[in-house]
Amino acid sequence: MAAQVGAPGAAVRAHEELFAYWASLREGARLPGRAHLDPAPIKRLLPTVSLIDVVHEPRAEAPPEFRMRLAGTGLYGVYGREITGKRLGEIYNSAAADYWRVELGKVAAEGRPAVGVHNLAWRGASHLSILWLRLPLASDGERVDMILGFDAVVGMSQAQSGIRAA
Repeated sequence: MAAQVGAPGAAVRAHEELFAYWASLREGARLPGRAHLDPAPIKRLLPTVSLIDVVHEPRAEAPPEFRMRLAGTGLYGVYGREITGKRLGEIYNSAAADYWRVELGKVAAEGRPAVGVHNLAWRGASHLSILWLRLPLASDGERVDMILGFDAVVGMSQAQSGIRAA
């Protein structure tokens, strides 16, 4: 399993870099949308960047579902396969899918960034974890319809990592 980032310090710096980029796209309290994203300023982070669709169900009370619109090439090594176009239940076991439904649901409902750590035990790699960042996007500036993600895998040596420290 290849990792994008091997050291927690490098992962935190990558999170800060992506968060600063996302924050620079905001207009006051309005959230940026996918149309505002330009990959050039975050080029070095792209291998483990993802775009996650927030699929609002027709019934207003139903919680949204989430689908991977785009998964960077570095995520293939984390998941062991292509995950673009797949829903959470097609990517994860039930416990991990439930974890992500809760975390992504908070980002979608609150319109606020979230960060956390998720162990890769579900993938048979309990010695590795993902330091993740999820940033809300809204095409209308208010209702979250997509989430920008970044995953940094930690637990491997820096020699195995794909991101160079800045």
